[in-house]
Amino acid sequence: MKLQEMFQTLEPISFGWSHDQKFRAIAEDGTPYFLRISDVQRAANRKQLFSLLKKVQSMGISMCEPIDYGVCDEGCYLLQSWIDGDDAEASIPNLSEEEQYRLGRTAGEFLSRLHQIPAPDSLERWDLRYGRKIDRNLSWYESCPVHFAGDAAVITYLAKNRKLLENRPQCFQHGDYHIGNFMIRQGQLVVIDFDRYDFGDPWEEFNRISWCAEASPQFASGMVDGYFDGAVPDAFWRLLALYVGCNLLASFPWAIPYGKGEVQTMQRQAKEVLSWYHGFDGGVPAWYQTRKKRWW
Repeated sequence: MKLQEMFQTLEPISFGWSHDQKFRAIAEDGTPYFLRISDVQRAANRKQLFSLLKKVQSMGISMCEPIDYGVCDEGCYLLQSWIDGDDAEASIPNLSEEEQYRLGRTAGEFLSRLHQIPAPDSLERWDLRYGRKIDRNLSWYESCPVHFAGDAAVITYLAKNRKLLENRPQCFQHGDYHIGNFMIRQGQLVVIDFDRYDFGDPWEEFNRISWCAEASPQFASGMVDGYFDGAVPDAFWRLLALYVGCNLLASFPWAIPYGKGEVQTMQRQAKEVLSWYHGFDGGVPAWYQTRKKRWW
């Protein structure tokens, strides 16, 4: 089967980091869809994702809905509903502080529901799995030609706090949950792009909250409050620092192949993250601690 025979028009989509082919696919009746084509070797992964998206949809989460999955001449495909709306990362900072916080709370509430989907029982213990990731990211960073000021504090924090990974639960993860993967449709938040889904510690899902806090501290604060219904445990902040720090180290070797601009973006983010943590002490980050009461 050829996908060109299924649709009236296939409009290529070029943005994003994935190697998949992506299209705005127009059906014969004029209905638009989001079409993603992957290498056929990823067929099992795509089939699992389709099944998981069906579960997420059943939880009342506003999202790009799964329509169909299959194998075609071009590879394997995943068809989802097309979201007409505004990019959240661009539009949320222009809203009132109260509205930014409200949308953040919605993001946190969605994530709390999503994390009700359990991980397979066969998964290895989280402390072992994530411990290897820390070792890998440290190795990548140490061999990277570009470093950031203050990195010693991050490396020390990771070394001293690995014990926080012990006995952590695991669940389904969106895998890339941050302000860049939401749309705003008629004033409401819509979750998109589950392509990097995984299973792991539910709190690790906040490892990209730095992008949210940079764009809108109000949105980031609402996301945390919405997830925990306002009762944020101290242990969350300590683990968040570990996850943010581990990601920060990996961001530099990741950025280099994409050029000087991406490296500069990571340098700027590293400087900001360290300022939030006052030297990376693992406490409540400044974007939450100093601003949250303004939006109650």
